[in-house]
This record gives sequence, structure tokens and C-alpha cells, in this order.
Amino acid sequence: MDPYALKTLNAERRARRAAILVTDLGDGRDRIVREGDSVAGELGQAIAKAFRSGSSGSIEAEGRTFFLNAHLPQPRLVVIGAVHISQALAPMAKIAGYPLEIVDPRTAFATPDRFPDVALHAEWPEDVLKRQPLDSYTALAALTHDPKIDDFALKAALDANCFYIGALGSRKTHAKRVERLLALGASADQIGRIHAPIGLDIGAASPAEIAVAVLAQTIHAFRSRGLEAKGAAA
Repeated sequence: MDPYALKTLNAERRARRAAILVTDLGDGRDRIVREGDSVAGELGQAIAKAFRSGSSGSIEAEGRTFFLNAHLPQPRLVVIGAVHISQALAPMAKIAGYPLEIVDPRTAFATPDRFPDVALHAEWPEDVLKRQPLDSYTALAALTHDPKIDDFALKAALDANCFYIGALGSRKTHAKRVERLLALGASADQIGRIHAPIGLDIGAASPAEIAVAVLAQTIHAFRSRGLEAKGAAA
């Protein structure tokens, strides 16, 4: 690998940004393509697919053979609220490969006994997210139903362009949430990215079923990045 390409790739990985090393197997030349870079034609389509899947492999494009070595940050799931849904969601997310952490300043809820083997922050989201900023490979689920806790995290997720943002609550509750987020400086387009009510519409009723719906929607959002608008993905 070209030393400059290696340096660039390592820098992207440290910054939790996706990149693909594209090697022309005909002449051995390689280059780095960052997510969002414009690449035309068949090669561009193959690269876009690799960014969504995270899969590496050889492809044929424009009469040439290329090897695409995809480097995607591991998606993470930040849950605001140490609630019953979170208890069910934590083991499911771990199995699915989405490391989960929980943020909730209510120390009566955010306890190791209720969340064994889970990264747990019994602090306000403002404090946690300053230390561990959100990014485009983070999903955020706001589950406390408390504006004092959820709203800052939702605004931070919108600003960080998190790949998935969901919030618990009815449509009436969400309408009030929209007003508050607008007052915080979020745009209408940004707010339109929030999935509320949270989770795929599978008729979920129990906390465990809602957790399934949330995880499924998170996975769908991750795997369909760049393909569908929020309304189609919901």
C-alpha cells in the first residue's frame, strides 16, 4: 500500500470516519475514497454499496477489476434513559453487534444491578456527550420521556448527524418536542429525521417488543444509509 494512502486511512479510522481503499488490480494503484466523495459510474455504485454493507471484495467496473477494502467504524448505540425498554435492548444490541451505552442522571434507575455488563453513565447527557461526542456512526434513542434529559441529547444527535435518532412518545408528545427543539436552534429538516414514535411499527406493546422494534429500526437505518429518506425507512 502507498504510504500516503496508509496514513490517510489510519487518520480516517482514528476519527471514526468511513473510508475505502480502492486498488486497481490491473496496475496496482490505489486510492482512498471517503464516505460522501463523488465517484461516478459502475465503480461509484460499487463503492456506495460497500459503504452500506461494510463488505470488502473484488468488483468489475468499466472493464477493470478493483479490490475494495472497506473500513467502517463500528456503529454504537447511545440510549438516553435507564428504563425497562433499555434493559431489554441492551442484550439484544450486544448480540447484533451494536455496542450500547446508557445515559441517565437518575441514579435510582442507572444502577449496575439493573444493567450488568453495560456501559452506564449516571450523569446528565450534557456532561457525557462533551467527553464522548456523538458522530455519524452513532445511533441515539431517547427513552426517558423527560424533556430535561432527552432534549439536549436529541439536539446533539441532530447536530452530529447521527445515522439514527429515535424518541419515545406519542405524536402529540412529539409535536411539543418539535417546538422545543426549534427553540434550541434545530431546523425543521433536522427534526424531520427523528423517528417518533420510536421503533418500527410492528404493533409492539411490551418493553421487550418495543426494544425489538427500536433495534430493527436502528439496523435498517444503518444498512440503508444514503438510500432512503426517513419516511421511507420508517
